[in-house]
Amino acid sequence: MPNDTSKSRTIFQRSSEVIPGGVNSPVRAFGSVGGEPFIAAKAEGAYIYDLDNNRYVDYVMSWGPLPLGHAHPAVVDAVREAANKGTSFGAPTAAEAQLAEIVTERMPWIQKLRLVSSGTEACMTAARIARGATGRPVIVKFDGCYHGHSDGFLVQAGSGLATESLPASGGVPDQVTGVTISLPFNDIEAVRTCFQMYGKEIAAVIVEPVAANMGVIAPAENFLQLLRGLTKKHESVLIFDEVITGFRIARTGAAGLFEVIPDLVCLGKVLGGGLPIGAVGGREELMNNLAPLGSVYQAGTLSGNPLSTAAGIAMLQTLNNETVYEYLNHYTERITQKLVELFAKYDCSVSINRVESLFTLFFTENEVTDFESAKKCDMDKFGRFHRAMLDNGVFLPPSGYEAWFVSLAHTEDHMAATLRAAEAFLKSE
Repeated sequence: MPNDTSKSRTIFQRSSEVIPGGVNSPVRAFGSVGGEPFIAAKAEGAYIYDLDNNRYVDYVMSWGPLPLGHAHPAVVDAVREAANKGTSFGAPTAAEAQLAEIVTERMPWIQKLRLVSSGTEACMTAARIARGATGRPVIVKFDGCYHGHSDGFLVQAGSGLATESLPASGGVPDQVTGVTISLPFNDIEAVRTCFQMYGKEIAAVIVEPVAANMGVIAPAENFLQLLRGLTKKHESVLIFDEVITGFRIARTGAAGLFEVIPDLVCLGKVLGGGLPIGAVGGREELMNNLAPLGSVYQAGTLSGNPLSTAAGIAMLQTLNNETVYEYLNHYTERITQKLVELFAKYDCSVSINRVESLFTLFFTENEVTDFESAKKCDMDKFGRFHRAMLDNGVFLPPSGYEAWFVSLAHTEDHMAATLRAAEAFLKSE
């Protein structure tokens, strides 16, 4: 039986009068799963609570930044201490240097780091660095990979665009997207052909090393290695968008996990411990193109904000242990295995993609390896699944094109509650 969400409905109606769609990020509107979003009131550990005090096991986890769970004491205490000293200075702080040092220690291929305020800014800056360093115009991306909402990347961008069934975006001139080439993810021959045709014009290739905005899709064997080889051969820049994977799937991120070293890395989410942050880092000669050292301009009033850097330092210091990642991976392995067994018991076809502690459940009997196969999944059924899970106390990403996130706070009890909710859905179908 649906929960009482009358207080949430009242606030959402008010929000809709003053905020476009009632939300400040489109996928939060529940457009592809039906119904209206609940209004969050608080969260702790693996639970999120709405205004009506309904409690949900949370697999959204603020879309990835919370591998320790909600309101972890180390992060909350660090933010509280920092806030007591001031919320913003517009001047350098020691915390900025400390956070950058932690990143460069974990990811030694990052020799210098520039902090920004979002993943979108990080990817936008990485593209600008690549173009400035190479003098070339073209950026190559992959269908279904999302690199933020800057104009040049809104081509076959997956995530919210796919959820809303939008081919691209209004307000983006053709002249801007004309220097972006989007190729099928995991299609090695398409990449080779692209470089044969446009190699001298390609400034950079940007890729989510593990796609997580068309659902979780692992890189095909040797796909990342091929990108590394071709970009080196053609003197282009290889950019890994690790806004989701950085410090989430491994201590060293996807580059360390797959042992493929990019020229630039974009970070966010976990890096800020749940507060707004982004960063771009990489080889020193590339990063030195940024002002004030070079001609590539980037600036931000709140870049390196003291609250975000404090939260990020506390987060990364707490994550500095391989047993953390072992727990996250083990939990994810077990829950995905149990979900597969449960759906098979009811003859319901699903395919679950998992890379370490990231996973997505697709309603399909086919393997999902790229954006085209993801789009063929039964998203209407996912919508029914999402509503049933929510009614039974489990909060999933409100889109079939998103990753599910677990945390150290998720326990056997949460797993059991998730499986009960899934079985309730299967019985109702």
